[in-house]
Amino acid sequence: MTSERSVKQQSPQKSSPAIALVLSGGGARAAYQVGALRGIARLLDKDVPNPFSIISGTSAGALNATGLATHAHRLRTGIRVLEYIWGNIQSDQIYRLDSAGLISSASNWVFSFLTNRGRRVPASLLDNSPLEELLRQVLRLERINANMEAGYLDSLVVTASGYTSGNSVSFFQSVNNIENWSRAHRVGIRTELRHMHLLASTAIPTLFPAVRIEQQYYGDGAIRQLAPLSPAIHMGADRILAIGVSGAATRRDPHPEQLVQPSLSQIIGHVLNSAFVDTLESDMAVLERYNQLLPYCTDQESLGIRPVKLLDITPSQDLNRLAEDYFTSLPRTIRMFIRDTNSSSIASLLMFEKEYCKQLMDLGVADAMAKREQIHEFFKA
Repeated sequence: MTSERSVKQQSPQKSSPAIALVLSGGGARAAYQVGALRGIARLLDKDVPNPFSIISGTSAGALNATGLATHAHRLRTGIRVLEYIWGNIQSDQIYRLDSAGLISSASNWVFSFLTNRGRRVPASLLDNSPLEELLRQVLRLERINANMEAGYLDSLVVTASGYTSGNSVSFFQSVNNIENWSRAHRVGIRTELRHMHLLASTAIPTLFPAVRIEQQYYGDGAIRQLAPLSPAIHMGADRILAIGVSGAATRRDPHPEQLVQPSLSQIIGHVLNSAFVDTLESDMAVLERYNQLLPYCTDQESLGIRPVKLLDITPSQDLNRLAEDYFTSLPRTIRMFIRDTNSSSIASLLMFEKEYCKQLMDLGVADAMAKREQIHEFFKA
């Protein structure tokens, strides 16, 4: 068998083809991605720099993507930083848990819903100002440009959803000469990424407030993102490693005696769960079908099309089911909103508690190691 340390990588400017990492959204479930990255790092040389010339992230996946980009000079350092954050996280580092903050946020949300007024006040159930403070503490964004200039990274993409335009907007920072693009409900905008782009990408609708960037308000990037792989392809990816957070293949069908009318939190969780996981799975299926059909196209060069190799790592267990096991670790105020484990979808999004996140990271490591041969093959020059 191939040694786990036998895969060698050079810095991105020397590597060909262009390898992209795509990290999907999913709230607290994004801890799984960090574990999967740890498993991948075990298969590479110890001091290897970031092997991905393109990193694209959405929602909480955008936070992980940016964390890697700020430490692109050494892959394991970036992963260790993310492991430390996710391994010590608490919900009060993401959203306010004090009674005054929760009552104020809920009141603004209800008032906005009933009257459609007061739009100068953010309408959300939770106040995520602690997240903004956390991001400013742990993510030194000036390092992104320095790492790009040093050749450790070509492009970083953060996707958000425009509430006014209805478009999925991919904000990208790149050393390559890539122009803005516009497709049906999808646009790409070159910019220098800031913390506001990350807050916009993670602003889960109804839960966290929208973020204004120039002349538009933005929410979570998973909403309206019909083709999560497309930003990486626009940036020139020849190979894509996608880490999802669904575990859809492991979901359980309910027993008839368990059927009850869904609660509001269960309905919100269902809608958000669909946005976070279904589009990535669908887009991967489309890309695989596209690759299968390409050999029958005799004029690929003139048409500007090319095959894009894909490797995906997704949970082997149902993350919603795992969230049920840690339901009591949620803050009491959040449990009052969710109320029962039937709302495990939304619980798994808001379970920013270290015990649950460590469990997800362990699962990510195991799932990556289970694909060691595919990973070795993926990184071969």
